[in-house]
Amino acid sequence: MIRVVLPYHLQNLARTSREVEISVEGVATIGAVLEALESQYPMLRGTIRDQVTGQRRPFIRFFACGVDWSLEPWETPLPSLVLDGREPFRVVGAMSGG
Repeated sequence: MIRVVLPYHLQNLARTSREVEISVEGVATIGAVLEALESQYPMLRGTIRDQVTGQRRPFIRFFACGVDWSLEPWETPLPSLVLDGREPFRVVGAMSGG
């Protein structure tokens, strides 16, 4: 099971806690985690990535093991610490302003 930490607004939308556990079949990549997350919580479709283009939404970031994975290709395998549940895959709502 892969632990995924969601930002507050997505927790409310999915009516879940801050951290959810998902199961990924095959190689656990960024894209596979997002597919499994959207499959388990269909109300999140279109909130993390665009439903038409599949691209990450501008103010959403991904972190694993303290590293920003937001710009990595969807096919990038996740670190073993995430795969064995020691570290979560974090979906973060970025903030902007001046």
